[in-house]
Amino acid sequence: MSRTVAEKMGVRAGSRAHVVGAPAEAIAALQLPELAHAADGDLDYGHLFVTRQDEMRAAFPPLRDRLAPGGTLWVSWPKGGRLGTDLTIRSVIAIGYDLGLVESTCLRVDDTWAALKFTRPKRGTVYANSYGTLPGA
Repeated sequence: MSRTVAEKMGVRAGSRAHVVGAPAEAIAALQLPELAHAADGDLDYGHLFVTRQDEMRAAFPPLRDRLAPGGTLWVSWPKGGRLGTDLTIRSVIAIGYDLGLVESTCLRVDDTWAALKFTRPKRGTVYANSYGTLPGA
């Protein structure tokens, strides 16, 4: 039996979560477990769906600032230039680094959307990514 997208993302039932900008078909594709939807407060799982770099730059910091220790912020964008996006994996990584988080896992949500996992950098770890640089690095 194959795992759901949410399982691949590590989203657990009961996680304090907030999803922004997700179209209904993407939510269906995620197959999320029962979550504790959190309009405010700490987040275990945040997920931002965007189609433009300026949207990502505006919406990313408020979610980043709410991440609980060990929390993850996933960013989804249309793959292959769909929906008129100006985002690519390179620009998503660069913006995430500019805004202080580091990326790890990339996966497919559905035929339209890709997702990239961001977390807080670990103290003492050097992050060398050719697409982005952490502030102060």
